[in-house]
Amino acid sequence: MNPFGYSCPATLDEAIKEQSSNEHATVIAGGTMVVDLLKLNVIAPQSLIDINQLSLKGIAKRGGSIFIGALVSNSELAHHKLIQDECPVLSEAVLSGASVQLRNMATVGGNIMQRTRCYYFRDPAFPCNKREPGSGCPAIEGFNRIHAVLGTSDHCVATHGSDMCVALLALDAIVLLKGSDGTRKVALEDFHLVPGATPQNESVLKPGEIITEIEIPERPFAKRSHYLKVRDRASYAFSLCSVAVALEMSGGKIQSCRLALGGVATKPWRVTSAEKILTGSKPSQSLFEKAAQIALEGAKPLKNNRFKIELTKRTIVRALNNVGAST
Repeated sequence: MNPFGYSCPATLDEAIKEQSSNEHATVIAGGTMVVDLLKLNVIAPQSLIDINQLSLKGIAKRGGSIFIGALVSNSELAHHKLIQDECPVLSEAVLSGASVQLRNMATVGGNIMQRTRCYYFRDPAFPCNKREPGSGCPAIEGFNRIHAVLGTSDHCVATHGSDMCVALLALDAIVLLKGSDGTRKVALEDFHLVPGATPQNESVLKPGEIITEIEIPERPFAKRSHYLKVRDRASYAFSLCSVAVALEMSGGKIQSCRLALGGVATKPWRVTSAEKILTGSKPSQSLFEKAAQIALEGAKPLKNNRFKIELTKRTIVRALNNVGAST
């Protein structure tokens, strides 16, 4: 591990100013990812900016939307009654990730900024276009069982590992940011970037910007929602595939819906093509199977992860049945 400086700004403006003036500074909150990457020498910041003292906590409903502070812990988020009642998919997703101890430390903002679990990214002995642009992607021809089949490029096939972000995507969540140029809002769907030719650019976050809150707008499908995760073992494992489903039902038909995938794409992956098939239709096994087939159109498997395509289709059908079949 390389030596680094440390600071603990008292205000958000101080944190933004400090980060803006040092391009080699890294923000740290819970540290469940940053400390790992420091130990592995994947990142080597000149300084760490500890933001735990900032007033970025709390979960509340304002003007119909739910607002979640960036420093809310994953445990607090998952067990908060407002989240459990209004958007159960989010509580289920968070509880399916990591361990109790990690969830107690990890923050909402940190989860959104989560880096990939790609073996090659996390081992500096190998080249990696995310770590060193232009060095290559050994995962494409290497061992790639956990890697993505959607949103990939010739430069990167790493999956985005967050469970929480998949659920937030299904809830039309919005990321609130503050930087030296002021505040702005970005739909979570647009926040993360597919790798393309620049996999080192993982989000639209600008230098000096900090996530302050997450907004979950009021949506008629949010209460009827579910998160289903498939993994190698029952706990403390990243997903091989996961599905977040939210349905609004009326008159025995699906009036509106959201379908998002995790563990199979380079970013949290919303499947609008499948949502269109579902909307306006009566739930049925054949409809769900059709939606699943459409959801994986365009998937590009690698030599070790072809199984993810069929696995994800079956997971989609099961998740839709869990939410929609009872009607």
